[in-house]
Amino acid sequence: MARPLDGIRILDFTRYQQGPFATVLLGDFGAEVIKVEDPGGGDFGRRMLKEPDGFSAFWEALNRGKKSITIDIASEEGQKIVSALAAKSDVLVENFKVGDMARYGLDADTLRRRCPRLVYCSITGFGQTGPYRERAGYDYAVQGMGGLMSVTGERDDLPGGGPQKVGVAVADLFTGMYATVAILAALRHRDATGEGQVVDMALLDTQVAMLANLGANYLITRQPPRRAGNAHQNIVPYQVFEASDGHLIVAVGHATQFSRFCALAGCPELALDERYARNAQRVRHRETLVPLLAAILRTRTRAAWLAALEAAKVPCGPINDLGEVFADPQVRARGMTMTTPHPHN
Repeated sequence: MARPLDGIRILDFTRYQQGPFATVLLGDFGAEVIKVEDPGGGDFGRRMLKEPDGFSAFWEALNRGKKSITIDIASEEGQKIVSALAAKSDVLVENFKVGDMARYGLDADTLRRRCPRLVYCSITGFGQTGPYRERAGYDYAVQGMGGLMSVTGERDDLPGGGPQKVGVAVADLFTGMYATVAILAALRHRDATGEGQVVDMALLDTQVAMLANLGANYLITRQPPRRAGNAHQNIVPYQVFEASDGHLIVAVGHATQFSRFCALAGCPELALDERYARNAQRVRHRETLVPLLAAILRTRTRAAWLAALEAAKVPCGPINDLGEVFADPQVRARGMTMTTPHPHN
């Protein structure tokens, strides 16, 4: 089957997570990805989180489908090889510290003088400009610096309260996704004009952009939002509740859904109560409403609630562990996993 990036060659100088995630996505779209690794042992991801048989799931998740070569870019011969490969490539992606590629004559200005059609994407913690440009950037630190941890975690006045990082490296992964989008746009521009572009992608930029509506709320009100745990800042009830045998999410988005929820929960009077009839009022009175709903939800099993809520078209969902995720019939029907040959199989 033809894929949209068939015929596109990506020269991949990335390590860690954000860069390899961008290039693995481009490879999934059909691009030929040539990963350039250090002759002294290759990408560190090959050695990270190894299983007892030497298999690295971290490596496989971020580098499937790529071709690998080793080049000593500090040597004159290595620099000539890279320059020749760049001239035959459509995109170069690197996530070295600012200035490192320039030390070897492999920076965007130098390579694009020889090959103006090249799209050159640099991914760093803080970008090529600004007072932090020379700092190393890591997902965990950027989640903190970029405001995400200030709105993630339970309220300070509750047990377990305090800032929390997200369970996956979202700053890294979103930066890889943003880089992918930017590279595709740059290729479109190159095809239309014959001129490549330089993409300057930064983890902190991405994390700030990811604040989305919370960032907009702050810019309008100048009031920093506080952590709300598993609740929503602007919608009630929109959070995790405990059933008699586990947890589930109830995500009531508007008045009709709230009315349906109250009817099936046996408390239709709450939907008529002036304190709770409209979402703005429910947000204002969440401290009295949520305990009432929590007590009701504890009276039935998770499965019973999910079946009833789904039948009533009230948005809801279980909180699955990964075993339940990959066994889910919808995940299986959508082909989210596949089996491929591997030397460790």
